Amino acid sequence: MADAKNTVRIKQIASGIGKVASQKQTLVGLGLRGIGSVRELEDTPSVRGMIRKIAHLVKVED
Repeated sequence: MADAKNTVRIKQIASGIGKVASQKQTLVGLGLRGIGSVRELEDTPSVRGMIRKIAHLVKVED
């Protein structure tokens, strides 16, 4: 991926079960598959918006 300054590490800490459909789709869009799943993605405004939408389900490490 890009250098460390331009990435954000996302870890899923809660389940998407019982959540609104759009929140479940956001988890899938970020590539998170279940609790404990970790992804390192490019730090863009669109990714930050997705994280904001599901902030209660994920932990973010810059």
